[in-house]
Amino acid sequence: MTPLTEHLGVADRSEHMRRTPPREVQKYFASKPESVGSARRFTTATLVAWGLEESGDDVELCVSELASNAVVHGAEPGHGFLVKLVADDISVRLEVHDDHGAGRGDSRPHVRHPAASDDSGRGLLLVELLAEDWGVEARHPLGKAVWSRFPTSLGRSAPPVPPPAVPGAVRAHG
Repeated sequence: MTPLTEHLGVADRSEHMRRTPPREVQKYFASKPESVGSARRFTTATLVAWGLEESGDDVELCVSELASNAVVHGAEPGHGFLVKLVADDISVRLEVHDDHGAGRGDSRPHVRHPAASDDSGRGLLLVELLAEDWGVEARHPLGKAVWSRFPTSLGRSAPPVPPPAVPGAVRAHG
């Protein structure tokens, strides 16, 4: 337990729940439509090899959406994208890197709410619905990584750790 978790009377979920060191793998793909299926197969094979197939369906759908976005919006001509997976006992983190900047305002990837008749625009909405959390990080010297995190079966069964009580703070959610 850390001093903060001792004060709160709860176990530090991240330290307490992890039993194995994080595993990490990455693979580069050409920026072409057929690479989306290759990225999905790479992700599926990795999760199976790690014994994390219970997280597979959501992670597979999200890698398809993020890889599609990288092909259509993110990779500069002649460049590709990178899929990176990092997992431990409590979560799987999926990252899709491309060489287009993280941007500010409207150029930064964001969730859209398309009309039923729209042909596109649902990718990040699906990621937001399926992932425990997601975001966009700038890469230096150029590009971005769009990431999403999914709990494993052990991570889903762990009791949530309440946020620390900070005098005068207002919770944004709940």
